[in-house]
Amino acid sequence: MGTTDLTEQEYLASYNVHAFDVPLTTVDLVIFTVREQALHVLLVQRGAHPAKGQWALPGGFIDIRNDVDLDATALRKLREKTGVMAPYLEQLQGFGSSTRDPRGWSATFAYFALIGSSDIELQHGAGADAACWHSIGDVGVDLDLAFDHAMIVATAVQRLRNKVEYTSLPAHLLAQEFTLSELQRVYEIVLGRPIDKSAFRKRIKEGDFLDEIPGKQRHGSNRPAQLYRIRSGQPTVFFSRTMGA
Repeated sequence: MGTTDLTEQEYLASYNVHAFDVPLTTVDLVIFTVREQALHVLLVQRGAHPAKGQWALPGGFIDIRNDVDLDATALRKLREKTGVMAPYLEQLQGFGSSTRDPRGWSATFAYFALIGSSDIELQHGAGADAACWHSIGDVGVDLDLAFDHAMIVATAVQRLRNKVEYTSLPAHLLAQEFTLSELQRVYEIVLGRPIDKSAFRKRIKEGDFLDEIPGKQRHGSNRPAQLYRIRSGQPTVFFSRTMGA
């Protein structure tokens, strides 16, 4: 009896999952933060072959028994490396080829995350000897990263900068409480250019995604500045015009 004569239940019961070659499949994370007045990405130093000793993106193989989907793998790896949940996580794209990993044909699903760097204790975990934040240049990092991770970082940087032009994403790079000046500075750091203050305040007001924190201000050398936070349950806001408009 051929497979076309079987019921679907019979077909699945007899199906051999090893009938076709399966590529190595992983999830890698491009975790961004802003610290020391610069955009940074989290890197780990590989503690095992291949590429032992090289810096790479945090990530790992999909746990097919416990990860219900790709997002679950990404969230699990994020918790393992930072100990926290990112306020923003987005799938970037898939990368795959026969040459990106010397172990064989491999594919990875890359995600990028935005997170505030305060109060994060980095964890390098299994398979890595160290973890650190590394500054981002014009297009990526000035390190020879393992595999194709330099290309993945560059792709994520471009995606982030494009989206920052017209969305509220940079607010996720700050602590939970921040001033409008601090928010503007994060936009400028990610975009790599200054933004007119009045135009910026207009975009933020139009976006209507922040709440004032009653009775809380930041005190410095100038007059006290009102503190804000992202409105609870507020999704990413898309502005009607870009920051440069």
